Amino acid sequence: MIHYLKYRNQEQIGTFLGDWHGEVLKAEGMDKIIDVVIPVPLHKRKLRKRGYNQVAPYARRLAVHLGATYEERAIRKTANTKTQTKKGRLARWQGNRKLYTLTDPKAVAQKNVLLVDDVITTGATMEICAHALKEAKGVCIYLCSMAVVP
Repeated sequence: MIHYLKYRNQEQIGTFLGDWHGEVLKAEGMDKIIDVVIPVPLHKRKLRKRGYNQVAPYARRLAVHLGATYEERAIRKTANTKTQTKKGRLARWQGNRKLYTLTDPKAVAQKNVLLVDDVITTGATMEICAHALKEAKGVCIYLCSMAVVP
């Protein structure tokens, strides 16, 4: 399903998964905790090529179910990197520590943020994004994804 979402222009899969997971998170009480939902961004070149950020419809629906603000411009990807799917954790992390930057610290300061990605493979992308978010005062970060590679 995620392959079709990412590479076959099937954005409705992200909406479906966001509605499904959003209901689960709400039932677990996360709607009382999360203030802001932020999708991991694509670089502007990759966004232009693909036409959409595959995480965005999923994250948008999570925000609706959690009664949270959806903020897709809080983090910016600074470089267009090749696919990370064939790299190990160390290779993903090295040299990429400033790959994502926080654009508006005030948007997340003193907030509980749900950082959302499509697949967590090694956790390096989430870690780098979380480091960028930690530049804001008092931010508390929660992580969420459509899938996790064991």
